[in-house]
This record gives sequence, C-alpha cells and structure tokens, in this order.
Amino acid sequence: MMRFSPSFLLSGRALLAALALALAAPLALADLSLYPTRIVLEKNQRAAQVELMNNGTAPETYRINLVNRRMGETGEFIALEAPGPGDQFADPLLRYSPKQVTVQPGSSQTVRILLRKPADLAPGEYRSHLQFDRVADATGASSIEQAGKPGDKEIGVVITALVGASIPVIVRQGETQASVTLSDLALLPATGDAGPALGFVINRSGNGSVYGDLNVSFTPKGGKPVDLAKAGALAVYVPNALRRARMVLQVPPGTALAGGTLNLSYRERAEAGGKMMAEASLTLP
Repeated sequence: MMRFSPSFLLSGRALLAALALALAAPLALADLSLYPTRIVLEKNQRAAQVELMNNGTAPETYRINLVNRRMGETGEFIALEAPGPGDQFADPLLRYSPKQVTVQPGSSQTVRILLRKPADLAPGEYRSHLQFDRVADATGASSIEQAGKPGDKEIGVVITALVGASIPVIVRQGETQASVTLSDLALLPATGDAGPALGFVINRSGNGSVYGDLNVSFTPKGGKPVDLAKAGALAVYVPNALRRARMVLQVPPGTALAGGTLNLSYRERAEAGGKMMAEASLTLP
C-alpha cells in the first residue's frame, strides 16, 4: 500500500509541468497496514477477518470493495468485468462489513468476511480480491477552498494520488489439488546497477493455486552451497498454467558463477509446513 498526497499552489504555465512531475514522482510508503495479506476459506471455515492499521498521524478513510482480477504471465493483475476461460470468481459467495471505514491514527479496524456457499457449488477454487481505496479528504490541506487565499491571482490546485491495496480472498470447494514444476532456467547478464539474474518459469496444473517461497543457491564444484536470492509469498493462481519470473542474484565478492550449479527451489510457506513443491537446477560451465 502506497500513499502520495502533496498540495500545490500554482500559477500560469507551471501548472502542466507540475502535474507531470507529480504523477511521475515515486510514491511514499503509506500509513495503512493490512493483516493478513491473504485469506483462504476451505473445508468448514465460513468466516474470516482483516485488520486495517493506521500507522500515520491523521485519520484515514477507506472504501472497501470486492473486485475480480486475473494474474498475467509475469505476475501483474488485470481487472476483469466478466469471467474468461477458467475464471471462477468468489464475490457472489462473500459478504463483508463494513463497506467504508475511518481509522484514527494508531488505531485499527476489523473488516469481517462471511462465506455463503450454495448447495450445488461445483468443486474447485474461487477467487476475488478485497480492495481498500483511500478516500480523499475534502477538508483542510486537501481542500481546494483552503489552498488559496482571497485575492490571490494564482490558480489553487490540490493533487492527491489515491492508491489502493488489495488482498486475495480464496474459496476452496471440495477436493482441490495442484502440482508445480520449474523450467526454462537461464542465467541472465547484469544490467545497469543490478547484478546477474536467474530467469525461470513456474508451471502449475490442477484445480488449485500454488503459493510459496523461492530460493536460489549456487554450489561450486567440490564446494558448499551459497544462497544468492530469496523471494517470499509468490503465487500462481487458477486458471494460469504458468508464471514467468526472474530473481536478481546477490553474488558474494570473489565468487564466480562458473564451474558449478545454480539450484532453484519452491517451497510452501513456513506457516503451511514448508514442504518442497518443486526443484530445478542449471549447470554452469
């Protein structure tokens, strides 16, 4: 979750330039925290909750909605109005409350989610995303009326970028299973300030999604393995058959990526048991 809400008092030609700079500026870390960041309702579980925590110094209001998205091949999310092949949305099965919350600084708010399954719900995995959108403050520093003073000849403009956060809500009905393999490993050269990277593909099959942590290590001939990269909480959702990814490698000084083996592993998260889901290796000459 990110937040950016600068105010500008501009005149004449500076307006368009400032707009462009504001939209291009990096977003600052926001004051909203969400826990948990993923909800799975399965077996006899019929309810869950999400905690919103305001770590900032001012009250914040958030509007809450259920939205539907498909994950692209490189992990980006694409908004969908209607299901495509293989998509199964969870929003018809879910109720949540409240729909809008104002959280005071240093406080938290609970959003409760209730699952209602029809008797004839087909087996499989259903997914929607609970979206939290910050609502603009129409008073104080964010108010057009407060931005300029009577008699000023400048144009008063307030630019507030409202950036939302979302978490997946997954409903599993009946028996669901998934298998995963790792393929297409390739050592990619360093670019700019970034070091070399390992490119690869995560292949998923079955009627369930996969979710876990990745680790890359290098084992020189006759030596011990050295960890080069880690990535946590990476998913491949139904109905996607694959996800293309790359991990930048942190190579220790004095280590040459040659004459050994790069090892890639994909495990369940520790809280789910940490079971190995897939492994693959790339031999380096």
